[in-house]
Amino acid sequence: MKKLTLSMDEKDIRAARRIARDHGTSISGMFSRLVRLMARRRRAAPGSEELPPLTRKLTGIVALPKGKTDREIIEDAVLARHGLGE
Repeated sequence: MKKLTLSMDEKDIRAARRIARDHGTSISGMFSRLVRLMARRRRAAPGSEELPPLTRKLTGIVALPKGKTDREIIEDAVLARHGLGE
């Protein structure tokens, strides 16, 4: 395992120690877990860190029908809106 040195304000160091203690871990363990979590989220939704907060929050709440492309779903919605759908 490699060693990493971080620089933080004393106030942040105290907060990190308190959080780590409350969770029964070390600051190193807590930081490692944070990095792994952030990496996993990034792999799950590439580019999601670049989205605005509201968009990021709403990402994934809609389940799209299987077997249809995004374009087909939009076409169906437009046709239905104008009374031309099935």
